[in-house]
Amino acid sequence: MLPIVRYATENDAELIADLSRQTFYETYAVYNTKEDMDKFMNEQFTKQALMKEVTTVGNIFLLAYADNVVKGYVRLRESKNPEELGNINAIEIARIYACTNMIGKGVGSALMQKSIDVAKEKGKQIIWLAVWKKNQRAIDFYTRWGFEKFGEHDFILGNDLQSDWMMKKNINLI
Repeated sequence: MLPIVRYATENDAELIADLSRQTFYETYAVYNTKEDMDKFMNEQFTKQALMKEVTTVGNIFLLAYADNVVKGYVRLRESKNPEELGNINAIEIARIYACTNMIGKGVGSALMQKSIDVAKEKGKQIIWLAVWKKNQRAIDFYTRWGFEKFGEHDFILGNDLQSDWMMKKNINLI
């Protein structure tokens, strides 16, 4: 069954915060120390901070459902572009996650397609994202969707300085 994707509302804030924390931890805990994960989860990625994002101007959240159960989400963000993109009309995929048991079952693809559709509806030229350079599964997924690396930036997880690739897709070519 193909996932159904819908826009999230303010009423979904707690669900999104819980899902964000769950999927982030499931994805990255195995690659990082417990201390760094705990620090990040308790200082930067708190439930309260994540709930606030849902109502912050410039954020768009989409939820993917299968069998009436949420299976993943995406956070799109309209904000200042990275320097490398200049003033081009762009939107960021700030987060895109599927529940671990749904990876490879179409949730990510449904969320990606809806993200591209939203970007087109908003007249964007570029959709971009940042991905940890050691997350090869995600990089492969984005590459299949036509994203290309255009830069790198630092990301601090706990006390660990990590490097993310910035990847973009030109929507005008779709």
